[in-house]
Amino acid sequence: MSGGFRFGPALLFCPADRPDRYEKALERADAVILDLEDAVAAPAKPAARRALVEHPLDPERVIVRLNPAASGELEADLEALGGTEYRTVMLAKCEGTADLVELGDLEVIALCETARGVLAAAELAALAPVIALMWGAEDLVASLGGTASRFPDGRYRDVARHARSQVRLAAAAHGVAAIDAVHLDLDDEAGLRAEAEDAVALGFEATACVHPRQVELVRAAYRPDPDALAQARAVLAAAAGEGGVFAHEGRMVDAPLLRQAEAVVRRAGGSPTIR
Repeated sequence: MSGGFRFGPALLFCPADRPDRYEKALERADAVILDLEDAVAAPAKPAARRALVEHPLDPERVIVRLNPAASGELEADLEALGGTEYRTVMLAKCEGTADLVELGDLEVIALCETARGVLAAAELAALAPVIALMWGAEDLVASLGGTASRFPDGRYRDVARHARSQVRLAAAAHGVAAIDAVHLDLDDEAGLRAEAEDAVALGFEATACVHPRQVELVRAAYRPDPDALAQARAVLAAAAGEGGVFAHEGRMVDAPLLRQAEAVVRRAGGSPTIR
C-alpha cells in the first residue's frame, strides 16, 4: 500500500524551454512536469534552465525532471533549481542509489526507465528522499537494444509489462506512490483510457500525460463511476459490526475486499473508515 501522492492523478509534461506553455500546462493538469531532459535539445538546455528560474509557478504543483546523474547535465540542473522554490524532482534514467547522492533534501520521483533502473526499483523505493517511482517503456526498450515497446495493435510487449509490474510492486512494498508511463499515441484515446483504468485497478496513483487533451481522459479513469462508488460504500456499511468474513449481496466479503472498497472511496475523496 502506497503512502499517497499529493499531486493528483493527471501529470502533464511541459518542455522547460517553452515558458510560454508553463501556465497553460498547469491550468490543464493536476501538476506539471517541467522537463529539462528529453523534451529539450542539448543546445537549448541553458535557456531551459534560465526559463525555469525566470518564470515561476506554484511550487506545490510543479515537478522538475532532471537530466540523468551520468549525463553531465545534472550539476547545472541543480544549480538552476537552487534559484527556484521547486523542491520536487523527477530523476530521469535513475539506475541506482548512488544517482541520488547529489539531490540533498529534495523530494525525488525515481524514473525507472532502463534495465538497470527497473532492477534497482526496490532499492530506490527504500530511500528516504523517494516519494514515488515512475516507469518508462521507450527508454527501457532502447536500453535493451530493442526497437518497439508495443505490438502493432498497441499492446505492450511482455518485457514492458514486466517492468511496469516490477516498479508497481517495488513502490507498494516500500509505501511510496507509483506513476504510470505516458501513452505516446495521441489519437489512441481508447488505448489511453484502457491503460489508465488498468492503472487504477492496480493502485497506481497517477498517470503521466504528454498532451493536454489526455488529461481529462486520465482524470475520468481515476474517478470512480457512481455505481462502483455506491457498491463500495454499501460493502463498507455492511461491514459495520461484522467480524471476519461475511456475505453481502450473494458475495463473500473478507479483509482484502474491504481494503479494495476503501481504495474506491478514497479515490472519490471520501473517508473509507468502516463504521
